[in-house]
Amino acid sequence: MAVSVDPLVVGRVIGDVVDMFVPSVNMSVYYGPKHVTNGCDIKPSVAVNPPKLTLTGKKESLYTLIMTDPDAPSPSEPTMREWVHWVVVDIPGGTNPFRGKEILAYTGPKPPVGIHRYIFVLFEQKGPMGPVEQPESRGNFNTRNFAKDLDLGLPVATTYFNAQKEPASRRRT
Repeated sequence: MAVSVDPLVVGRVIGDVVDMFVPSVNMSVYYGPKHVTNGCDIKPSVAVNPPKLTLTGKKESLYTLIMTDPDAPSPSEPTMREWVHWVVVDIPGGTNPFRGKEILAYTGPKPPVGIHRYIFVLFEQKGPMGPVEQPESRGNFNTRNFAKDLDLGLPVATTYFNAQKEPASRRRT
């Protein structure tokens, strides 16, 4: 199973956003028919709405999902690292985020310049979450600190895709 971590090392997900971990839950993410695989390209126009996301995991366990962009506003100068796009807690194992409690509403990718990584990180909770405060800002979010504050430990799954600004349409009417 450690082999599945390699793209996360190459893509600097491990290092920039999370520490080394051993995946123990399968997480599938789809934008329409497009399956998100580590490092694949997804157009921002395809990711406007939340993805269809399912996870395995123990039915009696609860999970926290975070979607973040560590490359904001620019991969060469990520002064707003990380930009958080979505936070959902209390997701029952074997289901999807819509069964959990949304702490921060989904916002799709809008990379202003360069190729950005959009990372889904899943944590197993030790029990139901009490009240969870919304991050003060979407910018300068820190997945590690958030996980530490909520006593989540290391991730149990993660996957990411790349996106870049789409060219303006050149169609003539």
